[in-house]
Amino acid sequence: MELRQLITFKTIVEKGGFNKAAEHLGYAQSSITTHIKELEKELGRPVFDRLGKKVMLTHYGNEFLSYAIKIIELYNQSLNIDKEPQGALTLGISESLTICRIPSLLLEYKTKYPKVKLSLKSLENYDVTRSLQNGEIDIALLLEKDGWRQEELYSEKLIRERMVLISPLNVKDLSQTALYSESRCSYKSVFDEYIRHQNMDVTESLEFQSIEAIKQCVRSGLGVSLVPYFSVKEELESNKLKGEIIPQQHSSISTYLTYHKDKWLSPSIIRMIELIQNHAKTWYY
Repeated sequence: MELRQLITFKTIVEKGGFNKAAEHLGYAQSSITTHIKELEKELGRPVFDRLGKKVMLTHYGNEFLSYAIKIIELYNQSLNIDKEPQGALTLGISESLTICRIPSLLLEYKTKYPKVKLSLKSLENYDVTRSLQNGEIDIALLLEKDGWRQEELYSEKLIRERMVLISPLNVKDLSQTALYSESRCSYKSVFDEYIRHQNMDVTESLEFQSIEAIKQCVRSGLGVSLVPYFSVKEELESNKLKGEIIPQQHSSISTYLTYHKDKWLSPSIIRMIELIQNHAKTWYY
């Protein structure tokens, strides 16, 4: 079994056919066909079904694909040992982290590793596993409830966040409106638990996609919200909002660093992970 056969096999799957794989790899189509025939002969079974003009993975081919990907990644990893970080790196980040904690980290990374093409992608927590598995992002920083785990992912809790109930300064009647991040956000379930525990008389709720929008609406007197302390530290210290720190015994959220367990960690990814871990040591609780 040769590495080029595995690369050809993987490329056919990614590009959707022999012709497109040949164009991408710069081979004649006959060479692509030969690679697959040799691979299937060694494996003793077909990896593709040829159904007219369509090419589909067999059940065995689908199972074998994950092994082929791992072998190719291990080969690439061996070539990049001790190499300077370079290439593309996509970091998925929860919106509130992007605003409050990440700018200085990104500046330091870009200064140290200018050859890395760094991209950021706003992260929806419910979609993190798919985004990592499909290669849309390489690593992720997200806010999730304590104890969050996904079987396919490696996750490291960087810090347990302090939660604060924010309210407007000069409004005595808080209108009993709860302002949430969107319904699938980790904040919402923590806020709901706190509302039940405190027997808060909440009769209405509104959902927002941005924590900045929530802060502005609370300041205007629209309602109250539960958010991580780091996201409103500036507003609390400048007396733009009132804040009630939630006791530690209540449910909270944490900031997690996560990536797929089968992900090959290139030098650029390793340096980013190390930098995130170092910065996390300075994050205030």
